[in-house]
This record gives sequence, structure tokens and C-alpha cells, in this order.
Amino acid sequence: MVDGDANSYWESANNAFPQWVQVDLGATRTVGRVVLKLPPSSAWATRTQTLAVTGSTDRSSFGTLVGSAARTFNPSTGNQVALTFSAAQTRYVRITVTGNTGWPVRQLAAFEVYAS
Repeated sequence: MVDGDANSYWESANNAFPQWVQVDLGATRTVGRVVLKLPPSSAWATRTQTLAVTGSTDRSSFGTLVGSAARTFNPSTGNQVALTFSAAQTRYVRITVTGNTGWPVRQLAAFEVYAS
């Protein structure tokens, strides 16, 4: 997910929701935008993943940055979802997925975190 290869991806075990993945920014930072990507190949059908974004400064107490909602990944528009939210101080950014219409797993090729 952070290897720079758009065609490699992480996939969870089948029917094992919820699933989460998090990134450690190394220090507390101001964040306000997350971009999630699936492989850009048109071989991937459009799918909707239900997900939420949370953040933490201590890796034990997480607050909501983006509430849980269905997000559509469509290969014709880059197979990515950009989520912008109110700027927050956080070190750990976590994506929690509770559903996927394309396959009963969590899939992610890239997880990018930005200040805004």
C-alpha cells in the first residue's frame, strides 16, 4: 500500500469484516485528506466499499475523521476515492472497512495521507 506500485494490493481474508489498516506518520501531523486507490486496471469492476477513517495520536484512542459510508471505486475514473475532512492532529490514520460489493474482502493498492 505504500510501495509505490499501483498494481500491487493488499487483500484481507474472505468474509472477515470489519477489517482495518493504518499508517503511522512517524509523528503527530495535521491531516485533512486521504486518498485510497485500487489497481487502475479496467479488469477491476466498479465496486463500493463501506469504510470509515479514524485518527489517533497514541494508537490506542481513535477519533472519527470521516464517518462510515459507501464509497465507489470506478476504474473509468481512476479507481480511487479522495476523502477531505476538517484538519486534525494525528499520527496514526486508520481505514476500517465493513463491506465491499465487488468481493467479500477488503482491498487497497495505495493509502495516501495529505495535510489538505
